[in-house]
Amino acid sequence: MLDWYRTKTSPLPGTASLQKRGVSDDASLRGTGTPLFWREAGGEVPASRSSAVTSIISLSLLILSGCSGLRFIPEGQKLYTGSKVTIKTPEKIANQSALQTELESVVRPKPNGSILGLRPKLYFWGLGQGKTKGLGHFLADKFGEPPVLLKDVKISATEGLMTNRLYNNGFFKAGVSHEVKAQEKTAQVDYTATVGKVYTIQEIHFPERDTLVDAAIRATQPGTLLKTGDAYNLNTFTAERVRIDNALKNQGYFYFTPDFLLFQVDSTLNNKVNVYLRVKSTAPTRATRPYWLDVVKLNTNYVLTDTTRREPVRYRGYEYYPDEKVFKAKAITNAAFLYPDSLYRRKRRDQTISRLMSLNVFKFVEIRLKPAAAGDSAGRARLDADVLMSQLKKQSLRADLQMVTKNTGFTGPGLTLSYRNRSALRGGEQLLINATAIAETQTRAPTGAESRNNSGLTSTEFGVNAQLVVPRILSPDLPLLDITLTNSDFQPHTTFGAGVRYITRTGFFSTSNFNLNYGYSWKTKITNEQELRPIDIEYSLVSTTPVFDTILTKRPFLRNSFEQQFILGSSYRYTYNQQVLEQRRQQIFFQGMAEVSGNVAGALSGAFGSSKDDKGRYTLFSQPFSQYTKFDLELREYYRISANPTSGNRIVARLQAGIGLPYGNSRSLPYLRQYGIGGPNSIRAFAPRELGPGTYKPTQTTDNAISYYDQVGDLRLEGNLEYRQDLVPYLKGAVFVDAGNIWLMNADPDRPGGEFKASSFLSQMAVGAGVGLRVDVQYFVIRFDYAVPLVAPYGTPTSTAGRLNLAIGYPF
Repeated sequence: MLDWYRTKTSPLPGTASLQKRGVSDDASLRGTGTPLFWREAGGEVPASRSSAVTSIISLSLLILSGCSGLRFIPEGQKLYTGSKVTIKTPEKIANQSALQTELESVVRPKPNGSILGLRPKLYFWGLGQGKTKGLGHFLADKFGEPPVLLKDVKISATEGLMTNRLYNNGFFKAGVSHEVKAQEKTAQVDYTATVGKVYTIQEIHFPERDTLVDAAIRATQPGTLLKTGDAYNLNTFTAERVRIDNALKNQGYFYFTPDFLLFQVDSTLNNKVNVYLRVKSTAPTRATRPYWLDVVKLNTNYVLTDTTRREPVRYRGYEYYPDEKVFKAKAITNAAFLYPDSLYRRKRRDQTISRLMSLNVFKFVEIRLKPAAAGDSAGRARLDADVLMSQLKKQSLRADLQMVTKNTGFTGPGLTLSYRNRSALRGGEQLLINATAIAETQTRAPTGAESRNNSGLTSTEFGVNAQLVVPRILSPDLPLLDITLTNSDFQPHTTFGAGVRYITRTGFFSTSNFNLNYGYSWKTKITNEQELRPIDIEYSLVSTTPVFDTILTKRPFLRNSFEQQFILGSSYRYTYNQQVLEQRRQQIFFQGMAEVSGNVAGALSGAFGSSKDDKGRYTLFSQPFSQYTKFDLELREYYRISANPTSGNRIVARLQAGIGLPYGNSRSLPYLRQYGIGGPNSIRAFAPRELGPGTYKPTQTTDNAISYYDQVGDLRLEGNLEYRQDLVPYLKGAVFVDAGNIWLMNADPDRPGGEFKASSFLSQMAVGAGVGLRVDVQYFVIRFDYAVPLVAPYGTPTSTAGRLNLAIGYPF
């Protein structure tokens, strides 16, 4: 760039794009004259305009050449423009690209940043030289960057670092040379690493002394990371030390550290090395002996300012400092895995912290270990352990008043009261009770909603549900089944749930739903969780108006969904989630669920000799029950573009598939179990339940009044692809595309085109695309997504107008 440059040019009339045609060689190639004319789409351009264009082009070239910043380089110095690293080897080596990257990483300093040969930061720096104020000083201070000169490059130090990295990778016969390629104002330093054959491991010798610590190290040899025939690599040796230290920590060696291990490498052989593992002679005595636990104290109400002295209670060998108003001693000791008079194991320490925190009753848990005053009669070294727990408030009450706005056009206030007791039965049991009241009025009639032809309707909802979460598996002892999961870091839970919900929709129907469930959840690793519900009962009573009865008469499938429903089911869900591994660049989320209903009810019905009802359905206690099998799968992939773990720039993909197979008593899935598609967390270009099933499209008459309930199905297939980009702190952008649909397993004459057919389902996928903004403040996300329909299952979308979605949290 240049300092301020002023020129006078004639204004350019018109805005048409110019196309250069028929210009003479002298004018266009040698630049020795002005062309007589330029021809554009509608005629000829006078030479005066071409002169103005030439001036602008010339000015642009001058500015760009100034942006190189080279005129600010001190006299006699050269600007360092970077380095090229080349590896010369007589044969192909494994992981050469990784070695190349490692060598390039030690090159210092980094040259001035450039874009297409331009260095705007260097230019801005030059503008501020010798100035203490003004525009030049401001630009230099905010955007400038001083020049990196050739004299700043420490060539010999860089060669030494490269040689060191080559040694670390097993190239003991290697050399590094350099060449400076200088031009008038710039210089580049190229490095060449000449390597021979990599050294490989021939023999591995673990400690051979007759000591406790050497014997413990030898016991870890089957899991060693060092393999004969592998290339020598310092990173592998470092990881091996950490692996051995972890193993020793679980064998009582509390004071041992990886630094006490020494690898001696004999490299005098022909491209081979023999490795000898030793314990350093300087290792202190306490690091080479195992420790046993002596006194273990459990303090359930520890505070930092607590200076009171309380007498402990002896329970199961522990010194337990009780808070009997909140906990029974058994509840705490069941979550503690540090046992008095047992060998210290770090795994058990970590497990105790994790299990106690999983109770969700403590703010934090800390374990302090210190040497015991004396050993025991057997001469074993001892540790005392203090397990310090700081409690959360036992009880809490919360009220949320909100304005509820639904895609069906209903809007109104909602009130939710939530009560929590963190130790309801003094065993860490979580009691959660939620009460909800919502009163809504339909203020608009959205396309595809349940009452498009009506407005002013009212809807009320009242509900109460309770959940008791017990921090253990409540089950009889079964052979070959460890219900305590002693090897898991996570507390298993047993859950009891019950609830009632009453909904009225003026002019249509009212429903009363009752549910009761019982199940287990447990984790064996941080990435996976399993949930088993042996009992999941739902009972629904429906009361309809004559107007709605008329609609149901015309819709047999819809009538089946609104009949009294009795679901006696069981379910199993498995979740694998790598999102908890925040350092991973690629993260996978998978969830699979299987649900069956009616099998147990059918067996009981047969055992009791129950008769069929007037519709030929089997009954239990004079109630027909639903029978179906349902499977749901969800797979997500999160790929971070940047290597920085804190970056939010990532590609996210999701695939969902679900199918419900009604049989026996059921012609279709119960309404509560059917699939809908569309909305803020689905295909965002369409409203909830505006699509499907299949190519079915409600007509502009009666169908629209019930389409919200009609557009459901037994099978769902959906895919989403989204790119997320950090914009500014707390604000992220996104570009996305969604596709999917739902179908029926059995044909319905009132919903033509709704049945699933393998030969045509791909052509029936709805597609939408859009952009979004997300306000992401750590644990709270407000999302704005604007999406446009591209393809509808029935062909061209009825409307191509975009749809704005406002939601809380990410869609997936």
